[in-house]
Amino acid sequence: MRRHQQWLTSSEWILVLALIAETVVFTAISPNFFTLANIFEVLRVSVELGLLAIALTPVMVSGGIDLSVGAMMGLSAVVFGAASRDWHLGIGAAAMCALTVGFAGGALNAALVSRFDLPPLIVTLGSLSLFRGIAEGLTHAAVNYTNFPSSFLALGQGYVWGVVPAQLPIFVGAFAGYTILLHRSVLGRALYAIGFSPAGARYAGIPVQRRVALVYLLSGVMASVAAIVYVAHMGQARSDAGTGYELDAITAVVLGGTSVFGGRGTLWGTLFGLLALSVLRNGLQLAALPSELAGVMTGTLLLVTIGIDRVTMGARHAAPSATEVDVRNSQVAVLCATMLAGSLIVAGTNVWLVRSIAAAVGGPGAASAQSTSQPAAAPARRRPVIAMMPKAKGDPYFISCRAGAEEAAHDLGVELIWDGPTSLDAARQNELIENWITRKVDAIAVAVENRGGISSVLRKARERGIKVLTWDADADPDARDFFVNQATPEGIANTLTDEAARLLGGKGEFAIITGALSAANQNEWIANIRKRLEDKYPDLKLATIRPSDDDRDKAFAETQTILRVYPAVKLVMAISAPAVPGSAEAVRQANRAGDVNVIGLSLPNINKPYVHDGVVQAVILWNTRDLGYLTVLSASRLVQNALSPGATSIDAGRLGSLEVRGSEIILGAPLLMNKGNIDRYDF
Repeated sequence: MRRHQQWLTSSEWILVLALIAETVVFTAISPNFFTLANIFEVLRVSVELGLLAIALTPVMVSGGIDLSVGAMMGLSAVVFGAASRDWHLGIGAAAMCALTVGFAGGALNAALVSRFDLPPLIVTLGSLSLFRGIAEGLTHAAVNYTNFPSSFLALGQGYVWGVVPAQLPIFVGAFAGYTILLHRSVLGRALYAIGFSPAGARYAGIPVQRRVALVYLLSGVMASVAAIVYVAHMGQARSDAGTGYELDAITAVVLGGTSVFGGRGTLWGTLFGLLALSVLRNGLQLAALPSELAGVMTGTLLLVTIGIDRVTMGARHAAPSATEVDVRNSQVAVLCATMLAGSLIVAGTNVWLVRSIAAAVGGPGAASAQSTSQPAAAPARRRPVIAMMPKAKGDPYFISCRAGAEEAAHDLGVELIWDGPTSLDAARQNELIENWITRKVDAIAVAVENRGGISSVLRKARERGIKVLTWDADADPDARDFFVNQATPEGIANTLTDEAARLLGGKGEFAIITGALSAANQNEWIANIRKRLEDKYPDLKLATIRPSDDDRDKAFAETQTILRVYPAVKLVMAISAPAVPGSAEAVRQANRAGDVNVIGLSLPNINKPYVHDGVVQAVILWNTRDLGYLTVLSASRLVQNALSPGATSIDAGRLGSLEVRGSEIILGAPLLMNKGNIDRYDF
């Protein structure tokens, strides 16, 4: 009886110890980690995910699961955006529309799970696809709602008393309400009984259907609350809002000790699991370690926890009174060891990276590393820290840009942090920038995925004295100091359109394979392509525009569809680096290489086989290595006050003197590479 009266369970205490261990390690290796501002920043970025985790805890305690909460966030977000902008409702009325959608979605899950006794996993997996599909249908996967009132944005971006995040009281209120529901009410005790044994709960006279229905209903509503906070935080409402959040929320709940089989779990455990994840991610980013390491460590923790939970369930059914405490203690021991090992991995990796890079480069890093062994030397001047973010780290285009960025960093003696999302993810970009602000880097350079969503956080960085550049794709002009422009949108569009007209003889149909339909730079290129057609090539017709999401396989599939649905199309223009080889492979496999031309914006190295085989007629691009080089060099010049507003040119090192047009630094005209010259380019 005494064990049940403890404030925290053993597993929760071990999570507290793990949090302390994380804090100690990251305080040692991460600049500005253990500060009041960063503590509140960790809490701020945890709110949306935390609201979902809170709602999922009683669902999982009852033996269920809800995979649709992330998709419900996306649907509620676009309904909120549409109600505010298109339906011209006030913020309060738009919020009520979003909450109504969450109520309806939760009611649907509740009816299917409780009344029709369908498996929760299957039901919520289906509703995940349903909600996400409706959201994408409402927006055509392209519409992005922005320009919300500043009074509303203050809910997600503002601070109370200058330090407490404005959205934190919402989380605290939700946590308190759910604590009463789950731990201080008859309904909560019923949920534990249902999770432990649904049949036994029915025999005990518990209204199982109504209790289960309630938690799914509340889960839908909480997802809508999280969506409203998300929109206020990000300044945008998109159909992909909340993507992947359901898995992170489940991870937090399970790490907190809630059994995936039901009957066990607490909200305090969920809170500590959530903080363990948030602190881990924040610390890794402030330490400039690869953000993927957080996924590896989190996945390891999750698998270990679920595996031990499985053992716990088997042991409990075999001999509950004799073995339950021993098994829980073993779970605690393994969880503790894993968390501490993970923290040591972080510290060891950081030290190894610094030493190995310094040894390999032999330049500024080596000088910094050697300074400790040289007596009576003057203190080394701190190297400027430039944080540079691609749209997607795995894209070959950005991998090529990184080589030039690292070259410039080495030549100029600056410290380069290269990090970003592994796929197109505007929310992830915002999160990283927030952490770079906390780290107090000297300059931030971002290849913008979504202009409306990122501009507010870039303004915040400028207010903190950080120099801000954009490259490859721009943000709002007042959100950055300069835009490193690889080429003007008109130059890119005209080069593409002129080459298409030459290949088609000035008439016929062509199709465009773009990246994301919401990508600002690609949409600007398309707008200029349309203008060029109208002004110069009236007999050329743009048949369709299809998204590839910067994925080669999707470009392949979309091109196959175009070849079947639009037989008159004689040219495919792919304006995303992975899309050109994807489209080329589709044309090759359809045996249409002599009939359908392929051109586009891409890297020469990944297209050379298709160019030499006559499948791709032209690759148009700028030197991506030079783009990365120019971006870091421009950031360094800004930090050193060697580049200021009003400049008309910039000394770009090995690139010579380049034009500055207003607040845009122009790399130069795009290159046109074909069979005759493509072997001269190696990037």
